Amino acid sequence: MKLKTLITLVVFVGLFMTSCKKNDDDIPVVATVELNNPINDFVWKGMNSWYNWQPYIANLDNAKEDNIDDYYTYLNSYSTPESLFESLLHNDDANRNTGTPFSWFIEDYNEQGASFRGVNDAYGFEFGLARLCSDCNEIIGYVTYVVPNSPASDAGLNRGDMFYKFDGVELNVNNYRIVNNYYDADITSIALSFNTINNDEIIPTNVEKSLAIREVVENPVLYSNIITTEGGKKVGYLVYNGFKYTFHSELNDAFGDFKTNGIDELVLDLRYNGGGSVLTSAYLASMIYGAAPEDEVFAKLIYNDNHSDESGYYPFFDTAYIYNKEGEYTDTEVTLNRLNNLTRVYIITSDDTASASEMVINGLSPFMSVIKIGTTTYGKNVGSITLYDSPDFTSENVNSSHTNAMQPIVFQIYNKLDESDYTLGFEPDHEVFERASEIKPFGDIEEPLLKTALDLISGLATKQSLANKRELRNEKVFSSLKNKKFSKEMYVLPEIE
Repeated sequence: MKLKTLITLVVFVGLFMTSCKKNDDDIPVVATVELNNPINDFVWKGMNSWYNWQPYIANLDNAKEDNIDDYYTYLNSYSTPESLFESLLHNDDANRNTGTPFSWFIEDYNEQGASFRGVNDAYGFEFGLARLCSDCNEIIGYVTYVVPNSPASDAGLNRGDMFYKFDGVELNVNNYRIVNNYYDADITSIALSFNTINNDEIIPTNVEKSLAIREVVENPVLYSNIITTEGGKKVGYLVYNGFKYTFHSELNDAFGDFKTNGIDELVLDLRYNGGGSVLTSAYLASMIYGAAPEDEVFAKLIYNDNHSDESGYYPFFDTAYIYNKEGEYTDTEVTLNRLNNLTRVYIITSDDTASASEMVINGLSPFMSVIKIGTTTYGKNVGSITLYDSPDFTSENVNSSHTNAMQPIVFQIYNKLDESDYTLGFEPDHEVFERASEIKPFGDIEEPLLKTALDLISGLATKQSLANKRELRNEKVFSSLKNKKFSKEMYVLPEIE
């Protein structure tokens, strides 16, 4: 099984500019300016070759390195490779996808690689912050989900738990950024003080818990179940929190359960899914829309003119590659459990639904009805590859003197109909807010967003009746997923021959 004209990370430029460069007459040109940091050369060459907006960046013009002394002088004007990288990003106020944080400099590619596989040093939970009421200064935190076998699950945290103190600080509109301790690499433990709410009043429970960070392996298939409606319809419900390519078997097993039980409808919960592997996104779409023949276009990837030969498409698949938890291809494939009877899918969304999640929405839309429930998605229609400091920018023969790499945007995603205009996100068909005071366990048929899907399936809800639920109680002001490293990504894996 090979991707259709996709995606080899082969380039035809060398990694380092040597001290000699030949002109058109093959006469060596000797540099008189010494290059202070060779990593800067790697950064410029990688961005010049691969960056999606390379033609729009004056300092990425191909002629920049024609005069080697001027080129080295330019590179030396940046004290760090990261500052050079950031200076080369295209920032267009009219297009949020052009600049940071969609492209980033990597301090340690080993850490990023582990994160792409679902392995992180973490506390094992995500959370939101909300104002207690629309005119209140008090801020409450609420747990959105807990990763099994993590410090949070060991401490007994559950979805919907509320806290009013973070590291001893009682949260309000002026100080709630104390929660950034959650991300601080120099802080290895955090403390939460819990509460309940009664008539817009915080009631402390006198329960405090401290969590110490450690390595956590997160299976993105967080919850899967089959719900039978009062009308007798079988509804598959899947909470899927990341397109992690090392969990293809677990995702396929969930759909195997749906297929064996003959579900009539599918509710796909992507409200906390910021994206991940493009290949995994294609596999998920293939399982949802089993009627598509293999080789039908699911998504097109368009690269810059330097790599137009890399442009191509991902089809719907019948089989999937299996990777181990170290990210290595196991030389095995599995037959995908494709559902052949669905003509629509209900997708639960939020502003944390991004990238590869939006790719599923966009890619399935030409083939079936995609009914979106929740709030507007993030809006990211571009993706990246990891560029390493190696002769061909792949992970082979990497410069072992450092662990820096880059993750620049290098392609834009389109569906079969060449549609890609969702940089402002996909608006929901049925707008429903997740309120801190209304959170219930996943699979609870009274959980507001799932209930909306089930009511629509049963014919009990209308767009008008749902619109009446838009009161601003527990207004959301923060999501832990917003600043989480590598949380809104869409990336391409190296091709398997």
